[in-house]
Amino acid sequence: MPTPSSRVRVHIYGHESADPQHVATYFGATLSNVVEPESELAIFVVDPSAGISPETISLWQGLDDFQIPRMVVVTHLENQSADFDDAVMLATRVFEQIVTPYLVLHDDAGFPCALISLETLEITDYSHDDHQVTMSTQEHQILVSEFRQEYLEHIELSGANAFAAGLLFPAVPLWIEKDLGVNIIRNYIDEIEKALPSSS
Repeated sequence: MPTPSSRVRVHIYGHESADPQHVATYFGATLSNVVEPESELAIFVVDPSAGISPETISLWQGLDDFQIPRMVVVTHLENQSADFDDAVMLATRVFEQIVTPYLVLHDDAGFPCALISLETLEITDYSHDDHQVTMSTQEHQILVSEFRQEYLEHIELSGANAFAAGLLFPAVPLWIEKDLGVNIIRNYIDEIEKALPSSS
């Protein structure tokens, strides 16, 4: 279900191919195509098969002056024409260094079905309504070991509050209809809210 509006001013950016309006509506945010200096969180929505437009790149760069917390949300993963890793590599090339707290796992048909946390190595399975969380197998841990080491190094270098300070830029996969990634984005919005000056 859509997220109730919080007191965090969230602005959504991205080419229409990534369906940023759908993301904005779902999370109670505002779609924008200009730099919003009063924004408290900027979410850049990317369709991995469509790339990132020069206009979107310019908006990201325009937010540098205000050190606004930013994150990348990757949509349309169900289309299978490109994947989450492709989007992250592209975003790192045209924005700046992007980190991946979670990686996508696929079912036998090739559709995204679960996420593995690079911090805890737990797997959240979104193919069930109750979103089953289990510890990953040794096979999965070996497969993600290099990604995990890189992610943990970025976190250690940046510091615990780097995201809210606008210094660390996570990428999150999102498939709203399957609820995949929704809770993670909500957690990042909550983190910004806790960091606001008047928050107790």
